[in-house]
Order: sequence, then structure tokens, then C-alpha cells
Amino acid sequence: MENTKPLAAKLRPQTLEKYIGQEHLVGPGKPLRVAIEQKHLFSFILWGPPGVGKTTLARIYAQALGVDFYELSAVSAGKEDIRKIISSSVMPGSDPASRTTDNLDSGSRKTLAGMTERGKILFLDEIHRFNKAQQDFLLPYVESGALTLIGATTENPSFEVIPALLSRCRVFTLKELTTDQMREVITHTLAVIARSKSSNDVAISPEAVDWLVGMANGDARQAITMLDNTFKLYGKITLETLKETLQSKAIRYDKAGEEHYNTISAFIKSMRASQADAAMYYLARMVEAGEDPLFIARRMVIFASEDIGLAQPTALVVANAVFQACQSIGYPECAINLAHGVAYLAQCKKDRSAYDALRAVQVDVRTHGNLPIPMSIRNAPTKLMKDIGYGKGYEMYTDETYLPEELKNKKYFNSSQNP
Repeated sequence: MENTKPLAAKLRPQTLEKYIGQEHLVGPGKPLRVAIEQKHLFSFILWGPPGVGKTTLARIYAQALGVDFYELSAVSAGKEDIRKIISSSVMPGSDPASRTTDNLDSGSRKTLAGMTERGKILFLDEIHRFNKAQQDFLLPYVESGALTLIGATTENPSFEVIPALLSRCRVFTLKELTTDQMREVITHTLAVIARSKSSNDVAISPEAVDWLVGMANGDARQAITMLDNTFKLYGKITLETLKETLQSKAIRYDKAGEEHYNTISAFIKSMRASQADAAMYYLARMVEAGEDPLFIARRMVIFASEDIGLAQPTALVVANAVFQACQSIGYPECAINLAHGVAYLAQCKKDRSAYDALRAVQVDVRTHGNLPIPMSIRNAPTKLMKDIGYGKGYEMYTDETYLPEELKNKKYFNSSQNP
């Protein structure tokens, strides 16, 4: 089985010392490193794009704490898989990655009182694929401590994880690997390929490295897979052979159908440029690859306010209708709803003034904190508050700014963009 594992799985680091990236979480004094060093067991969710080390980090954490570790994918797992984990026993000290709950008979199921003292971590990959009922089922086990949950998701957990479960987990955001970190991954991968293939020289040009770093877009797994497949196909790694390897759909989309940021980026940018043909093309690529339709529709809802905004306020209504249609209909028919929405959004006039104003205001809010609200527009529900000046001088229509004194000359909203 070891020989059939993908190279990315074989290269998975076992300790933080060999882990690349996420210094804000695993650097000296940072939260997950401290938790590992202090052997602090708690539930958390790892949120970030594909190929940045979510699974690896979960395994390193479980291995360091010496607890029983189980992995499930929310794409295929269900309530029965969780029941098996709750009732299972594993051999202490075994490799976490090799533990399984397969083939458990009913006689092996135990009550919570008889559970192992080592503790159990459930790593639930793509937790956003668990529906509300499945998450509700998981909740009491997490709440009681029967399971420590580590969820991994490429979606915002605020929208995809039920509030009760989310409130019992810390959320750690993982970032795309930087250019230097990707170069480190590539260098290490080339060295491993050279050793495994008994090749003295698996060289790669600087141009090919630059191209691969840009193509992988911070996804270490994609870069490793590209290098491995290119060498297997051509026996050498050049810019030309890398590009030839990329023609394989299997490289661009893995079988789990995870979010693919290169394609969704091209999709959004095509709509932003009002290029309906290009937007429809990238939509079709995602649909054919089995992309979650709600993932696509959710981006369309965001786009309707961020990029179209006041130029066509009904765009948000249309985008929400597409999202609701995808929820109720599903594939294959909801692809028609998506196409309808894309054609409409791409052709709308664009106005980012509301979005730009929000971002500019947020900068000042973070910089200045809660500045005093002008007395004239404060609420005055009591006589005392009126006596000390709350609401005094308020005029319904006035040219006088209602911004705090420190920001009174600021201009955030550019109305000249309005249609």
C-alpha cells in the first residue's frame, strides 16, 4: 500500500519541525504550537484553501498528544461512521493514519463510560459537506468530550457549521503558502524524486519553477502531484513537460471535488470584465468537474453586491434566487439556473462604490476604535439623558456631518460612481 500512495501523502511531514508554512499558527509562541507543547486537547476547525497543510497539521497534533485518531471525509461519511468511532477500541501507540473502524460488530460497541482514557480525535475533512442533521448528531459527542473534533474546510465555517457546534470549536485560518515556501516544497520534492527514481539529476529550470509556483497558487499538494506525474510521464521536468502534464483534467481537479481557486478566480474576473462567454466557459468547467453548485452560487451572491452593487440593485435578488434554486433542485438541472444567473450578472453594469466605502471605513474603525458618537444623534430615552445633551440639536435633514469629530472630514462613499 505504501508504494501506491500518492507522492504528496508520502512526503507528509510528521513533526512541526518539518512542517512548511502557517507560521502564525505553529511558530514559536503561536497557538497550535503551544497547544502541542502543552498537550492541550480541544476541538478546533482548520479553515483554508486546498493543499496548505490542514490534514498534516491535524495528524501532527494528534500524534504529539498521543490520542486515538480517526479520519473521515464528510463527502462519504455518515452517522453510522461516528457511532463506530464512539464504540471502537484501537491499539495504543499505533500509527494514527492507519487506524480504522471498519468491520466492527455490534458486540464491540461500548457506552461512553467505557471509552478509552486516551481520548479520541475525529478529523472530519470537508466538514462543510456535513448537513445540519449530521452536525446536530455530532454535537453531543463533542460537547460531552467523547470526541475531540478537528474539522477541515475550504468554506467559511461561519456559514457552513451550525452555531452550536461552531461555538465549541476554535477556528484557525490557514493561508496559501508563500512563493518562498512553495519553492521549498518544490526543492524537497525534486530531491525525493531523484532518490526514489535512482536519478542523479532531476533538475528544473528557474523558469519552470516560477511557472509551477504560479500555477499551484499556494497549493503544495498540487505542485507535488504535478512534479511526480510529469516525471513519470516524461522522465524529465521542464517547462514544456509541466505544461503538457497540466492538460490532464485529473491534475486540475481531484476526485474529492475540492474548491479550485484558480478556476473560481477566472470565473469571477470574467464576470467583472462583463465577458459572459468566458464566465460561462469557467462555469462549465466547474460544473463538469462536479464542483459544489452552492459554492459557485455563493460566489455569485457576493459578486452581485461587491461588483455590481448600486449599478443594478436587482442583481442581488437574481443571485439569491439562483442560490435558492441550487439548494432546492441540485444537479444536473441547477446548472441551468447557474447559467441563467451568470449570463445576467456578467452583462450588468458594475459599481463597486458600496464595497470600496465599506473597506475604507473598516480601516478607520480598526485604527481608531469606538470613537464618541456625536451628542446630537445619540438616543435619548430618559429625561436625564436629554438634560445632559443627548439628542440636542438633532435635525432630520442637515449638511452637517454625523461622523465622529475625529473623522468629520472623511469621505468614504464616492457617489460619482452611481448610475
